[in-house]
Amino acid sequence: MIRVLVLVLLMALPVRAEEIVSGLSQSRVSIDARFDGTSILIYGAAMREEKPPAWPLLQVIITVAGPEVPIVVRQKERVAGIWVNRGAVAVDGAPSFYSVMTTGPLEDILSVAEDEKYNVSIPREIGGVRLGSDSGSSADYLAALQRIRAAQGVYTLEPDTVLLLQQSLFRTEVGLPSNLTEGDYKVRIFLTRGGAVVDLQESVISVRKAGLERLLFRMAQDQPLLYGVLSLLMAALAGWAASEAFRRLRL
Repeated sequence: MIRVLVLVLLMALPVRAEEIVSGLSQSRVSIDARFDGTSILIYGAAMREEKPPAWPLLQVIITVAGPEVPIVVRQKERVAGIWVNRGAVAVDGAPSFYSVMTTGPLEDILSVAEDEKYNVSIPREIGGVRLGSDSGSSADYLAALQRIRAAQGVYTLEPDTVLLLQQSLFRTEVGLPSNLTEGDYKVRIFLTRGGAVVDLQESVISVRKAGLERLLFRMAQDQPLLYGVLSLLMAALAGWAASEAFRRLRL
């Protein structure tokens, strides 16, 4: 009787008019000494049982968010011709990477209410970060964080970079820089109509160090004392080798 009741309830649920089916050209990235960045193809389709409405048109938004890392944002002022720190805010965790790619201007294809609900835009994504002790207006520091990350090329908004064919098939490429933070990069794909989200799908790109880089990284995390001693020994050995090379060249 309970199973029949559950089946009836499931049959009564509304079927989504459009549903995302998507894929990634690669879901795992290995970082080694030769890694200088990579591009990942994100592709998919909007599956539907009926003919799509003529209006409003289907739009696609794709976001890629890197793992959160702590950062300190400092305020500098010029005093007597010298730049000095006048305040600082510790951000407990902000995305190390955040890219937004769309089929059109973000403000035209996503409403403010939906942006607030899903934290799609860069200001909304970093607006929810955890702040430590505040010195001044937190909004100013978050705006500064956005400017700094944008200047570094790790926070990007790229309108008209998602190709949408026949109101169904879509594709884009996300470029991941060489200085990636190890961890999981969350990919979100939104279908919108008239500024409203009609479907959302999430997937993950796993970024991990490989080879000697991973060994050194794990040692620094798990055995910091041993890592420090080995670093000093390697620095001393490198200094001795350079000194010996110069001595031999002078002979």
